[in-house]
Amino acid sequence: MLKRTLTYTERIFDTCKQFYESKKSLYATSVVLVIAFVLCSLLSVLVISEYINLGYYQSKFENPFFSIEIVFTLLLIIELFGLIFVLPQSVAKSVGKQFELLSLIFLRDGFKEFSHIGTDFSWEHMQDSIIPMVVYGFGAIVIFSLISITGTLQKRFKLTSTEDDQIQFIRLKKLLALLLLLAFAVVGFNDLKTLIITGSYLHSFQTFYTVLIFSDIIIVLIALRYTLNYYRIFRYSAFVLATILIRISLSAETYYNVAIGVTACLFVLVLTASYNYFLKDISKNQIIKQ
Repeated sequence: MLKRTLTYTERIFDTCKQFYESKKSLYATSVVLVIAFVLCSLLSVLVISEYINLGYYQSKFENPFFSIEIVFTLLLIIELFGLIFVLPQSVAKSVGKQFELLSLIFLRDGFKEFSHIGTDFSWEHMQDSIIPMVVYGFGAIVIFSLISITGTLQKRFKLTSTEDDQIQFIRLKKLLALLLLLAFAVVGFNDLKTLIITGSYLHSFQTFYTVLIFSDIIIVLIALRYTLNYYRIFRYSAFVLATILIRISLSAETYYNVAIGVTACLFVLVLTASYNYFLKDISKNQIIKQ
């Protein structure tokens, strides 16, 4: 029964992943983002010129740079799908994707601070926004650099001792990824409902990262089915801690959130270097280079 279920869910996952990564989807994504940016910019012009009134959304579109925040939010949503689809490949890649998403969130926050400036570029008006912009920008660059270094060091070790166990482990992670996709759809529907009713968007990336924490813990528990090796279980568990730190950074105040995010990225870099060092004597046949 389990084998049949995993075979069925694997087909669904592979079909969804193939659709997401297809050239048609990439083209459609680019078109949607461009149209959204142009349309939102046009709405801002019409609102500022007092040609239209958007009710709940009036105050937001009175800012000429609000369209930038909208487009980056849409881009983050698209990247969340990429995070879900990379989960079955390896936990290390999944964590790396989480940090990629975090760096984009910091960039979006930087643009968000820029939108607060509006059209008044006098220093008295800008000074409260310029420092957070710089902090978010450099925080994103530091994380970008750290995950690039970690990626070059990262090696993936087979968790299981047999090929059949490895295939089953991947299938279980694909099932978990489908459940994450369902959770993402529920969260997205709730955000859209709130947007329509109240005119405010929740940006529930915190909620999704909370779900990710539980999914990462489930992966650790599933891994116990195939190995009790201390180093591998420690590595998987440490990745869960990194996800928790990312979740905390999303709820922290400005400056603290960047510090926590960068610290979490450094933590994964040290973990990766330490893991490679202590397991350097493992047979080369057991190593799959990224």
